[in-house]
Amino acid sequence: MDGRLVTGDRLTTGTGTGTGGPRGADAAGSAAGLDARLVVERGSFRLDVTLTAAPGDVVALLGPNGAGKTTALRALAGLLPLSGGHLRLDGERLDRTPPEARPVGVVFQDHLLFPHLSALDNVAFGPRCHGVRKAEARAQAAVWLDRMGLAAHAAAKPRSLSGGQAQRVALARALATHPRLLLLDEPLAALDARTRLDIRAQLRRHLAGFEAVAVLVTHDPLDAMVLADHLVVIENGRIVQQGSPAHVARHPRTDYIAQLVGLNLYRGRADGHTVHVPDGPSITTSEDLTGDVFVVFPPGAVTLHRERPHASSARNVWRCEVAGLETHGDQIRADLTGDLPLVADLTTVAAAELDLHPGAVVWATVKAAQTHAYRA
Repeated sequence: MDGRLVTGDRLTTGTGTGTGGPRGADAAGSAAGLDARLVVERGSFRLDVTLTAAPGDVVALLGPNGAGKTTALRALAGLLPLSGGHLRLDGERLDRTPPEARPVGVVFQDHLLFPHLSALDNVAFGPRCHGVRKAEARAQAAVWLDRMGLAAHAAAKPRSLSGGQAQRVALARALATHPRLLLLDEPLAALDARTRLDIRAQLRRHLAGFEAVAVLVTHDPLDAMVLADHLVVIENGRIVQQGSPAHVARHPRTDYIAQLVGLNLYRGRADGHTVHVPDGPSITTSEDLTGDVFVVFPPGAVTLHRERPHASSARNVWRCEVAGLETHGDQIRADLTGDLPLVADLTTVAAAELDLHPGAVVWATVKAAQTHAYRA
């Protein structure tokens, strides 16, 4: 959208922007946890991201399709070789360690369970690969299935399990090897909405008790916000922002992140309470700032009128045109162009009363108190 091209500063803990990385390796890189700079070159695409995390941290990688999230995860798992950088786990170099020898567990979105094995033997497979005798491996597997609430399904083959049950078996299989790094590749993507809600809650409980590092790849902001301690947003192979879920949601620095968390985002130059957007109008804010800033406000803060309001208490009034309408939860989301491109949320009744349709001219108002400005 116009006025929304944004960039960020360089992080000391990664290649991108944000508030710093999660707790992790010390200056010597010898502390427990993950210390990695992942450089992977594949044709014209180059991934270059730095990740640090301490045992107990859950890090979520977010980004649009093709950003490099899955490439990063495959590099951590050893399924893709590094073109440069380094990969340390608990102070040990993993760069040249084959995938099967790494203390890493992986959960894929499509489970990848062995179809000919029971749930019990799927979970026991990991310990068996680590040299545990069959009886002991199956005993350990039974404990994990019980923790997942699947004790009654120990003898079931994957084809007879529901999607949620199969994903819990896959998680148990990954955890049964006591990995020092747990990789979760879109673990909830293949589940229906009701199952997703249940499995998300269970996964949160298991991750809360996980004593090693977990890295979650997801396109769903709710999964990231609920499950992760730290968000890393990747675009075009580089980190553009990272920080706590609350900070990233409150201070988006790219259009992708703003859309992800449901905010209108603009970059401009502040002069007191007025922010001048390049090639656009001014925005009045509650903050008093000087210099380059971002301004955000939620779609719900926008009020639409068919005639220019003259008695409105809102300091911001812009002439817009409806470019599109779509159902968004229990509301109607209007995509607006004009003085200031933005999105607005309104009730179905309000949309009907305004007779909204593509091409309709409307006036959008936003109170200064409902905006939030912060330094770019």
